[in-house]
Amino acid sequence: MSFQVAILVFDAVEALDFAGPYEVFTTASRVHGRSHPGEAALFEVRCVARTLAPVQARAGLRVLPDSSFADSPPCNLLVVPGGVVDAAMDCPQTLNWIARTAARAQITASVCTGAFLLAASGVLTTETATTHWEDIADLRSRFPALAVQEGPRWIDAGRLVTSAGISAGIDMCLHLVARLAGPALAARTARQMDYPWHAAAPA
Repeated sequence: MSFQVAILVFDAVEALDFAGPYEVFTTASRVHGRSHPGEAALFEVRCVARTLAPVQARAGLRVLPDSSFADSPPCNLLVVPGGVVDAAMDCPQTLNWIARTAARAQITASVCTGAFLLAASGVLTTETATTHWEDIADLRSRFPALAVQEGPRWIDAGRLVTSAGISAGIDMCLHLVARLAGPALAARTARQMDYPWHAAAPA
């Protein structure tokens, strides 16, 4: 089985917020493929933006989306990264796409301030969630119905998974690899990435 992964990208997105998950899932596919030659990629990953125009990440990196909102296929896993999310939160097309895509996805996950986009789109409502430590108070203030926790690197609430800032998104995505394809593959993926995975249950 192949898992379709859609990663939202938008102007002022934090580069590692989307590139970290991209690396995890594509590396997991490569590692899995070594012992399953000839099979389709375990995770098929695409970056999706409002249009196919280049997106400029927060640090200036330019990204060419694979799909636009209009032509993005359904996905099993939606990843919503953070960064400077003010413009994205004010964009009805972005919020509508997140809501529609999350409704059909098996899992929706956020990295860092991506939690604000999930909450603004109505996907994250009363669940337990987290975000970057610097934005915890703001998330609590804007969305008081959420049970916002400071401290865990990620929180798995079933269909909704949120993570703290930037590198915590890599930990979360390795956790999702473990959840979807087994802990052995997640461990091998972290090893391939030479990444010190915080694999223990979040505190």
